[in-house]
Amino acid sequence: MESAVTALMIGILDVMVIEERPVRPVVARRGAGRKLVSGLLVAAVVPFAVLTAMRLVGYDGNTYTIAALALTPYAGIATLVLGVLALGLRRWWTAAVALVLTCTVAALVLPRAFANEQKALGGKHVRVLASNMLGGQADPARIVGYVKEHQVDVLSLTEMTPEAIAALDRAGLFQLLPYHVLHPAEWASGSGLVSKYPLTPLKLSGDSDRKQPSASVDLGDGVRIEVVAVHPAAPMWDRHVWVDEAKDLPYADAEHDIRILAGDFNASLDHSLFRELLTRGYVDAADQLGKALQGTWTNGMVPPVPIDHVLADKRTAIADFKVLETPGSDHDAVYAEIVLP
Repeated sequence: MESAVTALMIGILDVMVIEERPVRPVVARRGAGRKLVSGLLVAAVVPFAVLTAMRLVGYDGNTYTIAALALTPYAGIATLVLGVLALGLRRWWTAAVALVLTCTVAALVLPRAFANEQKALGGKHVRVLASNMLGGQADPARIVGYVKEHQVDVLSLTEMTPEAIAALDRAGLFQLLPYHVLHPAEWASGSGLVSKYPLTPLKLSGDSDRKQPSASVDLGDGVRIEVVAVHPAAPMWDRHVWVDEAKDLPYADAEHDIRILAGDFNASLDHSLFRELLTRGYVDAADQLGKALQGTWTNGMVPPVPIDHVLADKRTAIADFKVLETPGSDHDAVYAEIVLP
């Protein structure tokens, strides 16, 4: 009997040992899995924290961070998703950081969706259209159609080639807008202004004057304005030229006629370089009417970002702004109706 009890006890102990053996590795694997998930969440949040900090302090950084800053509005969506995910996984600190970033980005970008009250001015209305032609590939008929539809007074063209000028001519552009200052070039560096009213060439953009031509527009009745076709270099190709050519753009002040900057700025409101331009006496037409979150450029791999603008002298008022789809180009055209004092 004693031997039977002993044998039974040994058997029970053997079973217990066998059943216990898998438990420790499972617990260890669970702990490692939790650490991995936590690490991945933190790794996902950190770049957005850096991006938000750069946006807050006004530092554009290098080529890569300049490109990332253009996506700042989308960072708010991404951090919200990460925050909700972290909450679901009970990673409280990570969730808190992510949601603070969401609120910060929202505070920076959501005001652009609300219109500002405009001054009641009784001066002339000037209708401006700006179109990046992607090395002359934009549909000329569509551009001319927009000129007709919106009764455009001044057209700013960038990435304008000699072939594009010929195509625009065949489409009837110069019958509608007979005056022009054109500096065509192969692929991306050609720009020009085309106008319903007489133009007098100016030199308002320093060393980049040929690439960013300017002119005085005689609207009649003694009223003149000055317009610049804007196209600083893309920062992904040369960050330093991007800065230099943007800094070439003129100030707007009471000593001069009303000034308008229109074109592809290769920058958004989330770049400190662009915000510095606004301090020179301008307002962004899209921002004034609560439309500054509408994207104007995409390469198909990133969501649309608003880098094409019409900046108007702050002495003016903005009556209308539109983003207009332009087949053949990677940029949409931008249109603004500006009321002069």
